[in-house]
Amino acid sequence: MKKALFAFVAAALTAASAFAYPDKPVTLVVPFPPGGSTDAIARVLSQKLQEKLGGTWVIDNKAGATGTIGAAFVKRAPADGYTLFVSSLGPFVIAPHLIKGVQYDALKDFDPITVAVQAPNVLVVPAASPIKNLADMLAALKKTPGKVSFASSGNGSSDHLSAELLWQQSGTEGLHIPYKGGGPAINDLLGAQVDAAFVNINSIIQHIKSGKVRAIGVASEKRNALLPDIPTLAEQGVKGAEVQSWQAVAAPKGIPADVKAQLHKAIVESLNDPAVKEKLVAQGFEIVGNTPEQFGRFQAVEYARWKQLIETRKITAD
Repeated sequence: MKKALFAFVAAALTAASAFAYPDKPVTLVVPFPPGGSTDAIARVLSQKLQEKLGGTWVIDNKAGATGTIGAAFVKRAPADGYTLFVSSLGPFVIAPHLIKGVQYDALKDFDPITVAVQAPNVLVVPAASPIKNLADMLAALKKTPGKVSFASSGNGSSDHLSAELLWQQSGTEGLHIPYKGGGPAINDLLGAQVDAAFVNINSIIQHIKSGKVRAIGVASEKRNALLPDIPTLAEQGVKGAEVQSWQAVAAPKGIPADVKAQLHKAIVESLNDPAVKEKLVAQGFEIVGNTPEQFGRFQAVEYARWKQLIETRKITAD
């Protein structure tokens, strides 16, 4: 009788603790400054999760070292569901291969929850550029090797690696011009201070629509709904250069299974909320919302892919 009573009480306490989450503020750590795509996704999620699960949800922008400072902070946080990591692909699959002495193991120190969204990079040139399509770009790269300049938001960023992939897959070579962030890179592209750039579609779509830059190729497997007339790189003869930028949610390793399940369900429902989904899709994002297991497998594939490119192209963060 006592054993049965004890089991009943234990089960009731477990259920109560699961039901009570969150009973204190939850911090979403974003490893970049406010204002970027990752920060925007985190703010959308914090608002919707507060509506769905209650409690207080706080954004903490811990920028620096290509996102690895924020990642290391989350690794060291208690695995209780009250510290979450909202990040782009960089700290998960790129930075560990670029930065020496990274204070976390990207594949072992986090519990994956879901890839929230993804969006392709688009190859763009200034509006006045004589380059009209990928064939023109490849001709220019071959005519003047190492001279056609490609802006990026920084060494090792997905836009930098997109350019490296294009050069690798087409047997050409351009000139990489790293900036301290996407904003300055786009500004110089608009001013024709650089010849080209790969830019995440949500960051450049308005400039494409307004005619300030010309899109000449999409780095995805199929054409993007926002740019139906712009062919993919593969359609134009360069295969294997697809690059999707993505944002995902993870937690310190060892998060309770019931809390992880609640978070996953609430995040996926939030992303697919009609108002949220419509807004994100209009900006060029594709809703993913996959399972923790799918995220883990995807991360492993991406990790190996970028490791190979970075080593082959001898890319550094300096």
